[in-house]
Amino acid sequence: MPNRTPLYDRHVALGGRMVDFGGWEMPQQYTSIRDEHLAVRKVAGLFDVSHMGRLNVDGRDAEAFLNSIVTNDVAGVHPGHAQYNLMCREDGGIIDDLVIYKSSPTDFVVVVNASNREKDVAWLRAHLPAGVAMEDRTSEVSLLAFQGPRAEELLPKHTSDTRELPYFGFVKGSIAGVDGYIARTGYTGEDGFELFVPSKHVGDVWDALLENGRGQGVLPAGLGARDAARLEAALRLWGNDMDETVNAYEAGLGWTVKLDKGDFVGRDALAKVKESGPRRRLIGLSMAAGNIPRHGAAVIKDGARIGTVTSGTHSFFLEHPIALALVEVPSLRAGDTVSVDVRGREAPAEVARLPFYRGSAHTASAPAKSKDSN
Repeated sequence: MPNRTPLYDRHVALGGRMVDFGGWEMPQQYTSIRDEHLAVRKVAGLFDVSHMGRLNVDGRDAEAFLNSIVTNDVAGVHPGHAQYNLMCREDGGIIDDLVIYKSSPTDFVVVVNASNREKDVAWLRAHLPAGVAMEDRTSEVSLLAFQGPRAEELLPKHTSDTRELPYFGFVKGSIAGVDGYIARTGYTGEDGFELFVPSKHVGDVWDALLENGRGQGVLPAGLGARDAARLEAALRLWGNDMDETVNAYEAGLGWTVKLDKGDFVGRDALAKVKESGPRRRLIGLSMAAGNIPRHGAAVIKDGARIGTVTSGTHSFFLEHPIALALVEVPSLRAGDTVSVDVRGREAPAEVARLPFYRGSAHTASAPAKSKDSN
């Protein structure tokens, strides 16, 4: 039986269409994916993302441990800030992408993808040195995402002031009178917040956010709207756009790899890829209305298959279909044309610049690269 978040009954009461996602019973949508998606783009949408794993890592060597297991430079992060990261195998394949929140060099929270949580915990424990402790707090701490250009102004009463909170910053504070952590992070391309709240009080916070946004256009939003929003922002989804057979440079995430920070798992393999250049590359595709590209569809150039669609959808905001695709022709550039197999026929597609859409996240203070998580 799939796991359920503490908000399951509220999702059902709101008419949520529940689906199995990463071993969790989650709302695909409440009213319509289109309405929820446009609420996120124009006002704000509220997501339950409590299915994602939340791990506490602490101890005198916590920073050195995390730096040895991920690609980015954790030591370069100031306390009170978060960092997008990849955790890789020795051959450079991506085990997971994650966000690390740094309270101090000895105290971290690591947020991992729902479908990878058990695998990630096992991997981390296998590398855990003496002097470092790790605790899985997914059950005790819930996670909400309140995302959209008006998210800040529509936070409920008795919430800490966030006006000075930078992008990818976080602070301990109050959300609708409930103590927790407020992070200016997210997975939609919009400004907004991810709210870490004790599970026993998350229902109160959820209700307060929806009640305060009532009449302003705030909607509860499901997985469908979240996927469309993250794809418009070209944020990668583990299991679609990357996995253990794909490396950071192929996924267009080479900016997360800091080869000069010292040794880490996968460093040697990634250094070789950077030196020789990736064999494949993730590109964006824009298509005409009606030609919706689906995961796994063939990408064709001059009659030959050159790659595969990794993520595709109809963008309600942009009003045409879009996709990410992993191709074996790294020389393709924006404006070039290819074809995509759509229900057995070749539909034309244009290579697009990424991201497809730049939202309010790019106007938040202290811009930083954003996470691609599921």
